[in-house]
Amino acid sequence: MNSRKWVLPFEVKWSATAWQQYQDAMAFVAADRPQAALEQDATITSAVARLGTFPRMGRAGRVRSTRELVVSGTPFIVVYRIQDEAGEVQVIRFLHGAQQWPKVKQ
Repeated sequence: MNSRKWVLPFEVKWSATAWQQYQDAMAFVAADRPQAALEQDATITSAVARLGTFPRMGRAGRVRSTRELVVSGTPFIVVYRIQDEAGEVQVIRFLHGAQQWPKVKQ
C-alpha cells in the first residue's frame, strides 16, 4: 500500500513558453473579438485552476509523461505535466487545436 499522502490542491505553474503562447493567443482573439477574448480567458483560467484539484482530469498526452486538457468552449489545449512529489502541475504548452504541434523528442 502506498503511504504517500496527497496534498491538494497542487500548485499550477506555467512555463515561460506556455505563458507566452497563452498571451499571444488571447491577443490574437482580442484583436477582432474583444468580448470573445474576455470570455475565453475566463473559461481557460477557470479550467487551468481546476487542474490544481483534479490534476488527472486531462487526457493522456501525445508525448510521454504529459497530459492534455481540451478547454471546453474554446479551441485551445493545455499541455501539462504532473509532478506528484513536488505537488505541482506544470503547464508546458498552450496550443490551438488546429495548429501544427511542435515536434518534441520523446
